[in-house]
Amino acid sequence: MAFLIGGANSLTAAYDVENSLRFPGESAELTREQDAGNRKTWTCSFWLKDNASTSKKPFWGTPSEGDFFFMNNNKLNFQHEGSSGSNLSTVRLLRDPSAWYHLVIASDTTQGTAANRFKLYINGSQYTWDDATTYPAEDSEFKICQDGENFRINAGHANVTSGGSQIYMADFAFVDGTAYAASDFGETDEDSGIWKPKKPSVTWGTNGFFLEFKQTGTSANASGMGADTSGNGLHFTVTDLAAIDVTTDTPTNNFATINSIWAGLSARVAPTLTEGNTQVDHGSTDSGAWSTIIPANGKWYAEFKATNTSSNTMGIAVQNLTDGEGSWRADTYQNAKGYMFFMTGNTGNNGGYTTSYGSAWSDDDIIGTAMDLTNGKLYFAINNTWQNSGDPTSGATGTGAAYSIDAGDFHALGSGYKSDLRGQWNFGNPPYANSSDAADADGYGAFEFAPPSGYFALCTKNLAEYG
Repeated sequence: MAFLIGGANSLTAAYDVENSLRFPGESAELTREQDAGNRKTWTCSFWLKDNASTSKKPFWGTPSEGDFFFMNNNKLNFQHEGSSGSNLSTVRLLRDPSAWYHLVIASDTTQGTAANRFKLYINGSQYTWDDATTYPAEDSEFKICQDGENFRINAGHANVTSGGSQIYMADFAFVDGTAYAASDFGETDEDSGIWKPKKPSVTWGTNGFFLEFKQTGTSANASGMGADTSGNGLHFTVTDLAAIDVTTDTPTNNFATINSIWAGLSARVAPTLTEGNTQVDHGSTDSGAWSTIIPANGKWYAEFKATNTSSNTMGIAVQNLTDGEGSWRADTYQNAKGYMFFMTGNTGNNGGYTTSYGSAWSDDDIIGTAMDLTNGKLYFAINNTWQNSGDPTSGATGTGAAYSIDAGDFHALGSGYKSDLRGQWNFGNPPYANSSDAADADGYGAFEFAPPSGYFALCTKNLAEYG
């Protein structure tokens, strides 16, 4: 498998993270007013899937002092303002938009050795801060755990003006009064060697909380998205989040999104990606958008909900990347092994159209793609009607297939080529509400229409079994 991504990718796990929270924009946040706690010693642990934006954005912090955020250069940074200010930044860059990262910060400013006062763990390993780091002074206190000060998630200090939009967070834990290691929140999978989550067994303290994002309500209670399941009942207030932002894209089952780095490498212009890299705006110039998960085997299903279709040279695309015939460029159909279904109903590759394949599609239509990499066939549907009387379950016969493609080669799903196409990709974690969520045969994904028999959502648990 190529472009397969961090987090636990195994089929089964002793502990499964069921949900994450997708923050769709800069104004989306969770907030709670803190009580008086231990301002010197605390731990914050969470799983993060970022959009690889180069903008400065906070993950959590307080309004007046102290933030943990990404710098413009994709380095992690913790900033503590005030008389005993500190500024800590990593050498390592974190810029993979397809990966789930586990981040732990443990503070204990009572330590005599400066480097022991503030520890960072990434995917289980402790990382040193860069040479320019200024550690907190001994016995210095933060606004974290200060009575009356807000704890903010996807927001922070007023100096960090842009929010952490389009990020996913899972298993967000905060401990008041103890500096824990990463091993208290995660562990190495004995089979794969991959760092994976585990249920924390910790002493939470006065301001401690655990957010598992299992609920979809917008109130600060046990039914809300910000529900605290630690037992402390410290529920968070929700701002600019909706039920659709609770997803099943998690560190133990990672779903495909659109790859923001690949789009940025396009020979044309990168599209604008929002909603956790599931919503794409191709703008007025040629661009391409491609999936983060690129399978070589198995049968896969995805949906694209069109929201703007004003040009007749745009469409849904599949790209072969195995043997050099593929391209990182936007213009898929210029390649012998780049396959497109245009909004006109035509198909095309290698610089030209074929005869008409199906019906034209337009705004609000949902385009289904069934990619059979076992038999080398590709099918397209419009609102669950398979075009050209296609039958994705026909196997090697390929009844009504749009293309014959190379079985066993790596193929990416995507969209684009010419201008003005906008839409929302659903690889199983939709950015929009379906009228009726339909999962695949293994129970993964939430689609408008049921995947054909034998086809599965692009997620790592399915890849572990079928890819």
